Amino acid sequence: DHFTNASGPDKDSLELWTSLTFAATFTQRIEFGPLVTPITFRHPSMTARYAAAVDDLSGGRLVLGMGAGWQEREHKKFGVPFYDFPTRYAMLREGLDVVTSLLQSDEPVSYQGKYFSLEDAQLLPRPQRKGGPPLLIGGNGPKRTLPLVAQYASEWNAVYIQPDIYPERSQQLDELLRQQGRQPQDVKRSLMTQVIYESDPAALEARVARYERTPEELIARGLIVGNAEQIVEQIGQWVERGVQRFMLQWLNQDDIDGLEQLAKHVLPHFHTD
Repeated sequence: DHFTNASGPDKDSLELWTSLTFAATFTQRIEFGPLVTPITFRHPSMTARYAAAVDDLSGGRLVLGMGAGWQEREHKKFGVPFYDFPTRYAMLREGLDVVTSLLQSDEPVSYQGKYFSLEDAQLLPRPQRKGGPPLLIGGNGPKRTLPLVAQYASEWNAVYIQPDIYPERSQQLDELLRQQGRQPQDVKRSLMTQVIYESDPAALEARVARYERTPEELIARGLIVGNAEQIVEQIGQWVERGVQRFMLQWLNQDDIDGLEQLAKHVLPHFHTD
């Protein structure tokens, strides 16, 4: 959910909820959603309203990812206030309270926070899916992000996390969930990272060289790198660590042939439902 990219030159960026409404209308099977929508862009009551409507239109296929926002450039360019991180974090916590209350409560809701408030507010029509769409929270921080995941989320999205750090963070989340009276299996584990794929060794070497690191160094930083066989192996290793869903970033958006080859040779090895 962005106005524009983090560094120039600016590129096309369609508005989030309009795009997701289109996706809800013209697809039947895929799950989709923002990864993530910043709390700074909209009042959380509007986010809850949009999310409930799009989830209903799609027959219950939306996953609602929420975050504190991070890209200062787009805020400045479009006149959206960009507060310091402690403020944005506090806004996110209040926003999660507002969204979950509106989606889950069948009775009018009142809420008074420092940044957001509700007064006898009831989301109508009620979401067709009980409790509305599941909430996703992304990030790897042990002090702030994971406690929010344990309290509010149905899915934790680790972001570019190092393979040796992931098990520790996942175990910490397990303990935080138990402290909330929840079970580890209550929260799906997903991973967002970049995939660098080439079937030709020389082409792969050339692409990796742009990063000024070896493939092994990129893999150690959490990226997935290699030919189809190597990517299948690396995804399998992440599955063994507990990851259940992958959001693979394909940054070379003009290389549709490469993306199709990746799908052809990698997806058959894994469940895509």
